[in-house]
Amino acid sequence: MSDYGLYVSPFSKRYASRQMQGLFSDHHKFQLWRQLWVYLAQAEQQLGLAISDEQIAQMQDKIGDIDYGIAESYEAQLRHDVMAHVHTFGDACPLARPIIHLGATSCYVGDNADIIIMKEAMELILSRLVQTAWALFYFAQEYKDVPALGYTHFQAAQPVTIGKRATLWLSDLIDDIRQTEDFLRDLRPLGSKGTTGTQASFLELFDGDYNKVKQLDMLVSQKMGFEKPVAVSGQTYSRKVDSRCLNILSQIAQSAHKFSNDIRLLAHLKEMEEPFESKQIGSSAMAYKRNPMRSERMAALSRFLIANQQNAAMTAAEQWLERTLDDSANRRISIAEGFLAADGLMMLYHNVASGLVVYPKMAHKHLMEELPFMASENILMDAVKLGGDRQDLHERLRIHAQEAANGVKLHGKPNDLLDRIAQDPAFAINMDGLDKTLTPQNYIGCAALQVDDYLQGEAANVLMKYKDAKRTEEKIEV
Repeated sequence: MSDYGLYVSPFSKRYASRQMQGLFSDHHKFQLWRQLWVYLAQAEQQLGLAISDEQIAQMQDKIGDIDYGIAESYEAQLRHDVMAHVHTFGDACPLARPIIHLGATSCYVGDNADIIIMKEAMELILSRLVQTAWALFYFAQEYKDVPALGYTHFQAAQPVTIGKRATLWLSDLIDDIRQTEDFLRDLRPLGSKGTTGTQASFLELFDGDYNKVKQLDMLVSQKMGFEKPVAVSGQTYSRKVDSRCLNILSQIAQSAHKFSNDIRLLAHLKEMEEPFESKQIGSSAMAYKRNPMRSERMAALSRFLIANQQNAAMTAAEQWLERTLDDSANRRISIAEGFLAADGLMMLYHNVASGLVVYPKMAHKHLMEELPFMASENILMDAVKLGGDRQDLHERLRIHAQEAANGVKLHGKPNDLLDRIAQDPAFAINMDGLDKTLTPQNYIGCAALQVDDYLQGEAANVLMKYKDAKRTEEKIEV
């Protein structure tokens, strides 16, 4: 049967990068298992167990040389993936065979490898967050003082600037970066805890020397690249770590979904849109269409990630005493596919954020259609300064505004509020005076200043430490 006759996950076929797929590959996992067995042997030797340099050297030499056929044959007999790989590694390293996995339980390799992969995957997500944040940083800077109509409830509201709106997207990502940094800082491996977390097997190996048991736990964790292991555990590390991990991916998805929705709304208004390639087809039937398909895909992947967080939450809540295995199948899916989805999502986010197309004249058109209503209070104040009665003018203004609004809504007419005011002698203001009142920059408040403050302050404080970060791989399917 060809590959087209079998189901292939869209995460590997269409969305996630090869880099992220590689982190969750079987080969990477099993190489980590072997590396962890080397770390264990090295630490045990360092603490006095009879393990030779030759045994360790043989293990190191075979870390990447895995005979998967033999491993699958062992697993078919033993029905145990860790022991299958212990035997496969032992066959490849006959000198080291007697000491491989010495004192350890399956979770020594399984859980520690999972934490290492989680760390590597979260570091990749962090790099994508940073890239996207920089793209929005520069976009906000460029458009910091370009006025646009603000919207609350998707109804016309006070003007903002395009750059100020972008800082809302950016601030969500800055928060996600901080949370990701905190997670990586706090992340610890299981270490060497034994079958129920009591380290009984290691206490036996070291003839009751508890200090050596503690040193072993610390040594193997530091060899993995961590400062220290978890302080206490059952057979596994707490599955709340997984829950926190997927919650961060959900938080990232919430940020991305909000951005993608905004772009879709702005594309409808023709004020802004995502990149659109010269040969791209928006619709098979309607040739004129420029559908925001990248943003729509962002929303779809975000929805998966937001829902997926519940997997880890329920798994953490369901753990029994020192260990239960109903986490295993779920974790194989939820953690790996969560990261693959987040990877695809962030590549899309960066692609859109770094290629946003802005139509300032459309933004200006929509703003000027609504600005007469918003300027009415300023017009009222100016008319009072010219000698008018505030209460009388307020009532006249209310009537003119309602009639102008009815003309727009009921008959599709342009907003003629200014004409009505100019023709009303009670206001004593001509069109030239009204036009000066309608300068958009007069209605954006502190927007441009807020952009400068935010970019130079909070955003810069987070992003400047990544200013020389290497760009990560990015190739999206459009």
